[in-house]
Amino acid sequence: MSEQYKSREERRKKQAQQSSKKKKNKKPKAGLWKKILISLLAIGIVGMLAGGVTFAVMVAGAPPLDDKKLKDSFSSKIYDMNGDEITEFGQVKRTYVPYDEIPKVLENAVLATEDARFYEHNGVDVIRLGGALVANIQEGFGAEGASTITQQVIKNSLLTPEKTISRKVQELWLSFQLEQKYSKQEILEMYLNKIYFPGNVYGVAQAAESFYGKDLSELELHEAAMIAGIPQSPNNYNPRTNPENAEKRRNIVLTLMAKHGFITQAEADEAKSIPVQSTVIEDTEKANPYHAFVEEVIEEVKEKTDIDAGSAGLQIYTTLDPDAQDTVENVMNGDAVDFPDDELQAGIALIDTKTGEIRAIGGGRNQPVGGYNYATDTRRQPGSTIKPVLDYGPVIEHEKWSTYEQITDEPYTYSNGTPINNWDRSYKGTMSIRDALADSRNIPALKALQKVGLEKAQDFAQGLGIPLEEIYESYAIGGFDHGVSPLQMAGAFSAFGNNGIFNEPYAVKKIVLSDGTEISLAPDPEPAMSDYTAFMVTDMMKSVVEYGTGKSVRIDDVNIAGKTGTTNFTEDDKAKYNVPSGASKDAWFVGYNPNYTAAVWTGYNITEDSEKVYLDSSDQRLARAMFREVFLEIAGDDDSDFEQPSSVVEKAIEKGSNPAKLASEYTPSSNITYEYFVKGDEPTTVSKKFEKVEVDKPSNLSINYDQVNNSISLNWEYGDTENVSFEVKQSIDEGPYEVVNNSKDKSFTISDVIPGAIYSYQVVAVSDEDDSNRSAAAATKVQVPEPEVDIPELPEDGTDEETQPDEEGNKENNENNQDENNGNNGNNGKGQNGNADNNNQDGNQDNQNEDGQDDGNGETPTAPDVETTVPPTNSNGSNEEEEEPEEGQ
Repeated sequence: MSEQYKSREERRKKQAQQSSKKKKNKKPKAGLWKKILISLLAIGIVGMLAGGVTFAVMVAGAPPLDDKKLKDSFSSKIYDMNGDEITEFGQVKRTYVPYDEIPKVLENAVLATEDARFYEHNGVDVIRLGGALVANIQEGFGAEGASTITQQVIKNSLLTPEKTISRKVQELWLSFQLEQKYSKQEILEMYLNKIYFPGNVYGVAQAAESFYGKDLSELELHEAAMIAGIPQSPNNYNPRTNPENAEKRRNIVLTLMAKHGFITQAEADEAKSIPVQSTVIEDTEKANPYHAFVEEVIEEVKEKTDIDAGSAGLQIYTTLDPDAQDTVENVMNGDAVDFPDDELQAGIALIDTKTGEIRAIGGGRNQPVGGYNYATDTRRQPGSTIKPVLDYGPVIEHEKWSTYEQITDEPYTYSNGTPINNWDRSYKGTMSIRDALADSRNIPALKALQKVGLEKAQDFAQGLGIPLEEIYESYAIGGFDHGVSPLQMAGAFSAFGNNGIFNEPYAVKKIVLSDGTEISLAPDPEPAMSDYTAFMVTDMMKSVVEYGTGKSVRIDDVNIAGKTGTTNFTEDDKAKYNVPSGASKDAWFVGYNPNYTAAVWTGYNITEDSEKVYLDSSDQRLARAMFREVFLEIAGDDDSDFEQPSSVVEKAIEKGSNPAKLASEYTPSSNITYEYFVKGDEPTTVSKKFEKVEVDKPSNLSINYDQVNNSISLNWEYGDTENVSFEVKQSIDEGPYEVVNNSKDKSFTISDVIPGAIYSYQVVAVSDEDDSNRSAAAATKVQVPEPEVDIPELPEDGTDEETQPDEEGNKENNENNQDENNGNNGNNGKGQNGNADNNNQDGNQDNQNEDGQDDGNGETPTAPDVETTVPPTNSNGSNEEEEEPEEGQ
């Protein structure tokens, strides 16, 4: 409700008062803004002064414009790991051309790609700085750079490569200075004559001759666009070795030329329709042993410093081991391995396990200079070599699986229902992940990946330098959409041998600039996994070499861990190229010891004209054979082993237990396996499966000598013989005991015994499940009788004609004989004379039956303390008993 006033005058006064209050309230606000503006102005002035001083200080440290450095090129020297020079780079393949000999089509291609406003700015294009970001987003990465051509000339000729504010300020300042001293045409001439191209080629004139066999003036539009596109990344855009990438790059250049009005869209489309390889000529120059390595060095310097090694006069200190490089080259191109033909290709990357330093590169078989580098540039599916990286490494890292973890190899499918098969189309049931990796089973590998999860597996692989932008379950067995190189695989595997620390493989340790400035290019080590993961995966891969799919690479006393891998063709390619059953597309072996890591790839280039594109069963062994030949030479006497970290414990596990149980003191050695566990996650339960049950002693052991067959037979009794066997030991004439029989039979016979010899026996029952579980011994012995001596026949009258006594003496003698016979008959009670009875004593005792009963020859003897028949009397006429041996004898 509005206020009520008594008069108009009262209302005017009231309104005036309110108006006065509003004015008073506004005065402070106006004063505040004034203060803010003054403060900002002061800050701006101070900032400008400070910036000016800083700019002046930075510019004062800039080098002078040196005509010689701007126009001349200086070769760089490359040194091996020992500091010895291996080559001087940048002195060959250079043709300098003046500006007026550079065709307009090439100039336009370069300007559209590198600096479209080159003729409009004064060395620095402010508009281009913002436009570069938009172009990269709209037209693809690499469409346009932020630096002008003038800046690139300054950067490559005069400045160090550090990416600092000071360096950038100096670059901008010198670019303005360069534009003041030289014409645009002279600056462009400097730039075009210094560009590096693959194959140790410098300048656009030499590039035209090298790639197209043409004079610079003869270049067609699509060729000029390709030459303009290569320098940004010479190896990636090499039309000989990376035609697909090169063609994409060339087409970007043509698009930019049309965009900036240098050509029409129709001309761009026509040029794009020409295959990039259609006019590129082959490079016939033979590569030297270090060529593949040198190209990697040049590319690495370019990528890490943006310096052109061929013109900057650098000293480049590399990681090259010349002896190892010679070995790799000999294996690639020599007689150590029997290659099926000259078309089969291979790539080898050899690095230091601990540092990641590249020791040697096998870029390909019989490759020319500038040829494709199969060790660094190829991208092929890794097959089963990826299993440690993507499956078992991540699951041990995150789930702390042991090397014994039980997993079932069985019919199985991917999550979408697609069946997955093993390489041999069979299943082996429950097994440890150690054995699953050793035999390269696919189904356990997929289960391991599913357990840890795709995201964690992807992160793990990326931490090892494997560039996975996406991941699918099929990647578990190496079915990548985009492949990997041998150098990438060597880098990933070396981290397992380096306690989980990843070093990105590198070829350049440091560079020394022409002014003496040293710049280290060695990457920093990065933790990629726990030390327990590294050690346990390594030990599993040692099993691959000891008894698994990689056993053909074994070298005595050299501790090698590694993994095999092969890849298959699609069904369409099998039909298209007539691929036989069992053939593969790629074959790999990646392995390492504590000092070296090597990755070997073999396969064919697949083109429409290829006569053969597949590896048969013998070809698939070449990767392993090449690895072994290299390691024999460089590590054949290296017996170093991987050190077990404190985070890992080894336990004796009873085979077949699930979950794992410790072996008991009764577990047979054949049922024990030694496996590794993460400390704190090892099993504590002891298996009771093999509790020791005492084995009973054989009973009623008897021995018989068979005079007719001249043999000895043993017989004994025993209860249930299902789980026992019987060991029979024999001693002859008190000599040492030797095992003469081991079977489940409860009898034993030996023929052709020695007359007069003493045969002693021990019979022991032995457990079939544990041969150390043995009974006490039952023992017996027998002496084989001597053969009887023939007695000559007497005359019919019973007298000896030659010694007949007289009649009286004969009568007396007959009477004495009669008395003696009567006495003997009374003594033995058998009507036999005493001498004859004594001669048959051993034989009568020997003819007793198994029960110890009389065999018809007389008395039943008293049973001895041991389970045996009565042994024969010894030479002293006493009975001897065999003592029972102690258990275990």
